[in-house]
Amino acid sequence: MWRKASAAALLALAVGYFYHGGSELPEQILTYIGLPNIQTPLESQKSLEQVVSSAWETLITLPTRQWSRVAVGVNACVDVVVSGVGLLQALAVDPGSGLNHEVLHSKEALKEAFIHYMERGAAAERFFSDSEVFQRIARAAAEYPGAKLYVGGNAALIAQKLATYPDLVVLLCGPIGPKLHEMLDEQIVVPPGSMQETDEYHLILEYKAGEQWGSTQAPQANRFIFSHDVSNGEMSSLETFVESLEEFDPELVVLSGLHMMEGQGRELWEERLKEAVSAISEIPRDIPIHLELASMTDKDYMNSIMQEVMPIVSSIGLNEQELLFLSQAGEGPHAEMVAWQGIPDVGRVSDILLWILEQHGRIEPSSEADLTRIHFHTLAYHILATVDGYWGNQASAVMAGARVASSQACGLQAVDPSKVELKAPLEFYSSHAEPREQLSLIPEQPVTVWRRGNVTFHLTAVLVCRQPLRTVGLGDAISAEGLVYSEFETQQPF
Repeated sequence: MWRKASAAALLALAVGYFYHGGSELPEQILTYIGLPNIQTPLESQKSLEQVVSSAWETLITLPTRQWSRVAVGVNACVDVVVSGVGLLQALAVDPGSGLNHEVLHSKEALKEAFIHYMERGAAAERFFSDSEVFQRIARAAAEYPGAKLYVGGNAALIAQKLATYPDLVVLLCGPIGPKLHEMLDEQIVVPPGSMQETDEYHLILEYKAGEQWGSTQAPQANRFIFSHDVSNGEMSSLETFVESLEEFDPELVVLSGLHMMEGQGRELWEERLKEAVSAISEIPRDIPIHLELASMTDKDYMNSIMQEVMPIVSSIGLNEQELLFLSQAGEGPHAEMVAWQGIPDVGRVSDILLWILEQHGRIEPSSEADLTRIHFHTLAYHILATVDGYWGNQASAVMAGARVASSQACGLQAVDPSKVELKAPLEFYSSHAEPREQLSLIPEQPVTVWRRGNVTFHLTAVLVCRQPLRTVGLGDAISAEGLVYSEFETQQPF
């Protein structure tokens, strides 16, 4: 009887021990009351972030055949990065309500557009039409405490990322002034025709997650970009770029900067786009071309790019805003949506990616189009959609893009699992409509693969940086890294 009472007392003691914060019971108590001594300290249990990061390191491998010469063009500039709220306050602009502007004409329009995107936590890029006002703002930005100067422009950023691979020779063509030339990696080849006397400056207004200005609070960290950049706006280096390819003899061409022409007005971009298509068409068809898209607001211009440029490139890179706008411009799937709510639904993204490849890609052997690959990136996950038979090593490519997003946002060379978090959905569907497949993301094998017709989708999670140091250029780094790990199949699949 006394033994039962003692056991009860010890059990009560054990419960009390737990209740007051003890994580492990003394061994003698466990032995006495007949419970197994199983020790599972928290530090021995890996977090999901550690599991995904370790899996990336194990699974990511370079392709058998790697690029040795890559030509990149044509937008390049110097980025001046400042606190968006801080700069606007320094310009004596009061907070107010947000309003989207396709082109910025004044400080007031700048403030309204900035707030419009800040309250959504979304990235955007706009042209500032007034040269004098822009120069005054640019001077204030450069003198603002803590302002930093960086290599800017999608082409220059992609070239910088590619140049981190010592065996890769990179050609960069664009409006390159003395300051930018000084900042570029020594490994980058700049043709003499690309050099100009003055630099083009772009202003990057950054904001942090949770940052507040007036009644506006940013749900996540991001940036608002604007410039008065005529050289990049007219893609004035494009012909020089194409002419330099014959001598450089690249295995891959990366093209960006089309979005810069949007602010020049319809008459100019219509004419210049025809000239751009003509120039791009001169590149031999056996050299794959990757087109990097960026923020746009003119549906007619986006539609023209879809109809005229996408069919003559092999690959495109874009984010969730650009993807939805592309669908809206072309009246594609889910075009009725005004904006994504939270993390973009994988099924809807998958529908739009498939539609792009069906409408403007080489889905059928009889197609004249060249587009066979789309690299989609959003904060929480990335997808690579490819037409079967044209691209290899895409599981590694999509993981490599996510890995660089996770490390670079935190300002690190490698992923630190303690500084990132998994935000991707672990369960999702292959499409928004039936018939559809229910899919899972397994952290130990962090690439989910599905097929729709002869298009294969590879999805991986991004380990999102909890306190990002710099968001500018992430999309360019993602696309560059994805291309480095991709292998172009020269044989025809059909």
